[in-house]
Amino acid sequence: MTDTAAAGSRGTFWAGVIGGLIGAALMAALILFALPHYLSGKIVRQGMMSDPQILADTADALRDSQYAPVIAANKTAIETPFASSWKGSSAPDVTLVEFFDYACPYCKASNPAVDRLVQEDKGLRVVFRELPILGPNSVTAARLSLEASRAGRFAAFHDTLWATGRPAPETIAVAAKAAGLAPEPTADPAVEAELKRNFQLAGQLGATGTPLFVIGNRVMNSAVSYDTLKSAIAAARAKG
Repeated sequence: MTDTAAAGSRGTFWAGVIGGLIGAALMAALILFALPHYLSGKIVRQGMMSDPQILADTADALRDSQYAPVIAANKTAIETPFASSWKGSSAPDVTLVEFFDYACPYCKASNPAVDRLVQEDKGLRVVFRELPILGPNSVTAARLSLEASRAGRFAAFHDTLWATGRPAPETIAVAAKAAGLAPEPTADPAVEAELKRNFQLAGQLGATGTPLFVIGNRVMNSAVSYDTLKSAIAAARAKG
């Protein structure tokens, strides 16, 4: 082998070595910087798969941050009841607001939990806001409910209609009688203004149906359990 050939061979050898070292370094760098991101993403995914509540909690947190400014700007309008449309404390330290429809089965399912909280928590006020979205009978029931509220007999109408059944001419008449009202609502501008205000507020809070609960700076647009409501009340109380 000539000197030139030998030199070329050695050059090829060292070029291969150096190339291998550079490749190894690049691979190490890739592992060092990319693998943690891959693993962290994989760990997060595994965590979400093993505990789906993480997804629900994340969605709740995003919703809370989205609507907190709306609640802050409209807090008085949201938490101030129409006439006697409330239960619980006359001097509350926490207010739970429920936008509801008498024809909504999810509102009916939530009602026992709401009443239980009113009985147990002496610092709680529940404000009820009519949001009749399920047809003409819902609207009639809401108007009469607000008339009963103006007369100071909201609870009589409210509790009787829930106990009697889904809004219909017969059940509405029973609830109206319990509140001392005629079975058909009158043309009351204050009632119509309240319904319009409730729809505007619910729209600003992103309502997609009923029930919609507002507690502190939290919005929950679904039927929720007693424990969930109680936890939200405790969190609102802790924040003052």
